[in-house]
Amino acid sequence: MVFLTRRERFNAAHRLYNKEWSDEKNKEVFGKCSNANYHGHNFELFVTVKGLPDPDTGFIVNAHSLSVLLQSEIIDKLDHSNLNLDVDFLKDVLPSSENIVIAIWGVLEKLITDCELHCIKLVETENIFVEYYGPQ
Repeated sequence: MVFLTRRERFNAAHRLYNKEWSDEKNKEVFGKCSNANYHGHNFELFVTVKGLPDPDTGFIVNAHSLSVLLQSEIIDKLDHSNLNLDVDFLKDVLPSSENIVIAIWGVLEKLITDCELHCIKLVETENIFVEYYGPQ
């Protein structure tokens, strides 16, 4: 099995806020991340696929085609957006990094057909990242 990872970057704002809770509880749980005026990150997204190389091309997937797909279906929607308000596949989702990778997986698993989606990693800060390996 061969694994190929494509890195993309995007900038976005979000607010961690549970609308079922009081402002005080949101502040207690999420701290500054519950700021009513949102806050932003420079995210790095890593999408890893796996498969066996095609005997004719040597590729498990055409990396350029994967990049085009990620750009049109994910990055163009996330970059310079408000994740709470602007992104169709995050509608009604609390946009934590954990929930963002699950939502991205949901979009990509239907579109990646030449190989298998293996992992989505999202780096929020230099100290925090999440990885998702699909539903178990």
